[in-house]
Amino acid sequence: MTSSSSPIVSSPAAVSLGRGLDLRSPVMLASGTVSYGEELAGLCDLGKIGGLVTKAISPEPRTGNPPQRIAETACGMINAIGLANVGLDRFVSDKVPFLQQLDTRVIVNIAGKSIDDYCQVVERLDRVEGIAAYELNLSCPNVKGECMIMGVSPDATREIVSTIRALTGRHLMVKLTPNVTSIATIALAAEEAGADSVSLINTVVGMAVDYRTRKPLLRNVTGGLSGPAIKPIALAKVWEVAKAVKIPVVGMGGIGSFEDAMEFLLVGASAVQIGTMNFVYPDIGEKVAIAIDAYFSQPGAPAFKEYVGSLVTG
Repeated sequence: MTSSSSPIVSSPAAVSLGRGLDLRSPVMLASGTVSYGEELAGLCDLGKIGGLVTKAISPEPRTGNPPQRIAETACGMINAIGLANVGLDRFVSDKVPFLQQLDTRVIVNIAGKSIDDYCQVVERLDRVEGIAAYELNLSCPNVKGECMIMGVSPDATREIVSTIRALTGRHLMVKLTPNVTSIATIALAAEEAGADSVSLINTVVGMAVDYRTRKPLLRNVTGGLSGPAIKPIALAKVWEVAKAVKIPVVGMGGIGSFEDAMEFLLVGASAVQIGTMNFVYPDIGEKVAIAIDAYFSQPGAPAFKEYVGSLVTG
């Protein structure tokens, strides 16, 4: 099946993130913005992109936070969805059959209240075909007392990554939060514990209010800010982490165009994920992937590997 083991189509921008996660394009679609892929099937040619990251999966179904849980803000949006998902059993029975037919890599985002939750999901999914990698969500800013705690502590990050590493031979990607003092320290802890790659950044803690009603726009009061507004933050964090670790870095945060994606590659990302802009342009991943491929196919264009991380700062 293409999503896990079939050879990728040769492309000037093809990239390997290690441990079997070979992508025909450095463009992936970010978790939480494309559900389980079905909604985009008729709107975006998923065979053009490198991979799709599913909505977070937890052992039990979650309804998430009560509404209102999403609001538009200047140059972006703020959400407090709360990791709503169908749960492990329904994911395997109802969602995996569709994902197994996709002509792209499937990465499953995993979340939980404890290390045992993450272990339960990985142990079950490791027996399921068609999955190329896991993205460990240690950084959701709108679920109180859960994955965010692990993602802000190097020791906690090291513990959960090493535990999951012992359970699976599949690629482990660790999703990092920008809401820490030193994101590079957390990335290094993940690398030392056996992560194959890190993805960043998750949303930035934010808040939106209505001065007329004197109330917050989100029932949760605070939430995760995403979209173009956070791109400068994301670029800086990707640049910082890419200098600190030896494993591949997957950049995200405000990517909505070919130019945005190229900027992330320039500062050190080996691949990118597009998130919020999928809500605006459902085919944005396909368009960016095609544009990147065309760029590196041009006569005189640099080799993809040479371009990644080639920012000139002196």
